[in-house]
Amino acid sequence: MNALLSRLQWYLKLVRLDKPIGIVLLLWPTLIALWLASNGVPDGKLVVIFCLGTALMRSAGCAVNDYADREFDKHVKRTADRPLTSGKVSGKEALLIALALSLIAFSLILPLNALTKQLSVLAVVIAATYPYFKRFFGIPQAYLGIAYGFGIPMAFAAVQNTVPWTAWMLLVANVFWTVAYDTEYAMVDRDDDLKIGIKTSAITFGQFDVKAIMLCYVVSLAMITLIGYSYGLRNWFFAGIAVAAACAIYHYNLIKDRDRMRCFAAFRHNNWLGAAIFAGVAVDYVLH
Repeated sequence: MNALLSRLQWYLKLVRLDKPIGIVLLLWPTLIALWLASNGVPDGKLVVIFCLGTALMRSAGCAVNDYADREFDKHVKRTADRPLTSGKVSGKEALLIALALSLIAFSLILPLNALTKQLSVLAVVIAATYPYFKRFFGIPQAYLGIAYGFGIPMAFAAVQNTVPWTAWMLLVANVFWTVAYDTEYAMVDRDDDLKIGIKTSAITFGQFDVKAIMLCYVVSLAMITLIGYSYGLRNWFFAGIAVAAACAIYHYNLIKDRDRMRCFAAFRHNNWLGAAIFAGVAVDYVLH
């Protein structure tokens, strides 16, 4: 029994259920899309399906990412003790876990329309190929933003059986937001990544990293503001955007000196930025 529990513990660490920040960073844009697509009254079943699906697919993505990076992670201080890198979990186990989680996630959307299922296949392909973009693409965080935001078109498809232009614009806004917070994350590992040859936005932006992050925040929040306005959202939504902007300013104060731990704190604090935007959307629909 102890051996089984120990094994389960390593599996949970592999899929990062001990670090749920990644789940909520995927969840906020998905929930925002569900609320916009349904005019503030989403079907409860859809909310449950997308919440569970988001958690499952993020977990599967972590397993695939660690499999792809297993030879690199051993050279990075922060990732050297991950289950795959340390040998506690085999590569075959990681891929089987990723496959199982993906199949469970797909089973959740079986009752939904064909367009949602088709988009889910594309989402899996994007998520599975992301780890390899770090080998050659200078800003892999942009590709990650597509993977992290693909719940947006899927949410619109599930509700409306179509994907309007606003959904794609919201996905682009999410790409800018992801580049912002994942560059903060990449700043933590920049020295190690330079040694092993991994490409990240923190390296590509170089001395302009902080400015690039703040520019991405500005573009993302501006786009989300315009999208919300086009849906008739007003005072409470704008209040949520204002709180999100205050969070971005706080992040600037954390990252401006490029201290590793403060950059990591800024990355984690993006949970509150996303929560503020969603709260603004949800409350505005209720009280508008």
